Amino acid sequence: MRIGEVASRAGVSVRSVRYYEDQGLLVSTRSAGGQRQYTEHEVERVRFLQRLYTAGLSSRTIAELLPCVDAPSADHSDAALERMAEERDRLTEHIADLVRTRDALNDLMTAAREYRDAEFA
Repeated sequence: MRIGEVASRAGVSVRSVRYYEDQGLLVSTRSAGGQRQYTEHEVERVRFLQRLYTAGLSSRTIAELLPCVDAPSADHSDAALERMAEERDRLTEHIADLVRTRDALNDLMTAAREYRDAEFA
């Protein structure tokens, strides 16, 4: 199947499919005319890649996890789980930073309201 059909069936844009291929996350064959050709396997792979992106993973991190999918083994599985744990910890810290930032903004808003109420009362 051609790139447009893969994109449609996987629920992504053609641009996304091209990006995945550029990043080495997806492979196609080429027709005699140079058009990308895909199989049902690539549709499932694109859906899987989307799940990884939705989980907040970068292309680089996804590339690090793919050996677990492409050549399953205990070592690859352990490495993938460790890498996902690192990403989860990174996201947890980012969430904590966002909470601190939100709390600082709330404090500023409280101070601004108190000033406004005292100034214009």
